[in-house]
Parts: sequence; C-alpha cells; structure tokens
Amino acid sequence: MQKIEAKTLHMEVTSRLRGMIRSGELSRGQKIDEKHLSELMGVSRTPVREALRVLHSEGVVDLIPYRGAYVTQPSIEEIRDLFDVMGVLEGTCAKLAALRMAEEDLKKIHTLHRSLERHFLRRDHEAYLETNHYVHLMIQELSGNKVLNDVLNGLRQKVLLYRHRQLYYKDRFEKSMQEHRLILEALQECNPSLAEEVMKKHLSNQCEALVDLYSPEQGEADHQRAA
Repeated sequence: MQKIEAKTLHMEVTSRLRGMIRSGELSRGQKIDEKHLSELMGVSRTPVREALRVLHSEGVVDLIPYRGAYVTQPSIEEIRDLFDVMGVLEGTCAKLAALRMAEEDLKKIHTLHRSLERHFLRRDHEAYLETNHYVHLMIQELSGNKVLNDVLNGLRQKVLLYRHRQLYYKDRFEKSMQEHRLILEALQECNPSLAEEVMKKHLSNQCEALVDLYSPEQGEADHQRAA
C-alpha cells in the first residue's frame, strides 16, 4: 500500500478506512486492529485513532471502552429507519430541484446521467457508484435549501456504505439504473411530485435490497461481535 504524506495524514487515513469499510475489507461487526492498520498505512497509531473518532462521529465505527473499535453493525430496524429518513429528505430535494433548476442545471444532470449509462454498460460498479454519488449531491444542491443540505451531509457518509454494498446484490445494478432513468424523466418534465415519488422509491428499493442482503448475515455477525 502506498505510504501517506504527512500533510494530509488525518483526512487520508479517514478516507482509506471509509473505503475499506465500504468495500467489505473491514466487515460489519469486525474489530479494527489499530496496530495492523498503522503498519499497513505507514503511519503512527495517533492518526489512526483520530480517524476512528471521526468515523465514530459519523456513525460508521463503534468505540467501546476497554474493548476497542468495531465497524458499526446496525440492526435491520436501524437500516430501515435510516433509509426512511433519507428517502424523505432526498425526495424533498428532488421535488425542490424539479421546481427550481435552470436549463443549465438540467444539462449537467444529463451529462452525469450519460456517464451512469456508460458505466452501467461496461458493468463498472465502482465508477457507477462514484457518478451516482455526484448525481445525488447535485440534486441535493439544486434543492436550494441550506438546512436540508446540511442535514443530508451529516447522514450521507453512513448511507454511502450501504449504497455501495447493495449495488452488487442480485439484480440491483439493473434496477438502480432504471430508477435513475425515471428520476431524470421527472426532472426533465419539471414534475416535482413525480420527482419526489421516484426518488423516495429509489431509496426504498435500496433499503429492501440491503435488508434482504443483511438478514442472513445477522446471526453470524452477532456471534462474531460477542466473541
């Protein structure tokens, strides 16, 4: 693994840990070995601990006194609760974007959507996920609501971990692409109620894929965490 430059130490370690959790290299409920990570990244344990505190504040890592750090292992109910909230918030963003965006904004959405289609055709999950992230961010910004934007930013990192995993599950990739086509159509039509509806459905479908994905793992993960 490439060594990390000191000038970006704290942020870079946090970013790398996020990526390891997102990819499954660090799995749900797994204890995080600070010493191993510091050796792997070529840094002291101090920036690793700082990064773990950041991830803990985001709800991604649990810090348990006298036991150490663990990758957060949410219950099925917590996943549902999180996506229920995100569905409402992102649905509101889509509704406001459909009302407020200018022609130039729609062109930018189209550009991102064409990238999504290319990544989908190439079966490039990682590139698709990155572009998908920017699509959701743009719609969020186009809502023009600063408070809504701030609240969503506080939840997005945690949701991204789940969005990443579900895209690889069964036929979720195909369904995600079709849902994004419906979102684009609603925005093109400047139809706020439809934009809200299809965005909320998009989040709901992600949630159901994750519930289906995680349910068989729950018992095994609980056992590992208690060990």
